[in-house]
Amino acid sequence: MNAQLMIQPSSFIDAGIQIQPVRGLFLFKFSEDLQERLESLNEKQRESQLSPDEAVELIGILELDRIFTLLNAKIIAESA
Repeated sequence: MNAQLMIQPSSFIDAGIQIQPVRGLFLFKFSEDLQERLESLNEKQRESQLSPDEAVELIGILELDRIFTLLNAKIIAESA
């Protein structure tokens, strides 16, 4: 098995997370700063210019994105 290091997704909660109303539901969203950071890291990855520390950061942000996708899907499903 190959161990994969990442920054814990919970470390982004204080500064990078928002709960915003979307069509009458309150959904989890990235702050503008965290969204811009994700886009910047993705761009560096596409250009093969991601440092090891940035790769660890990107993995943590992507994990948080997967968690939010699941939570938001559950919120939407339960509201129907």
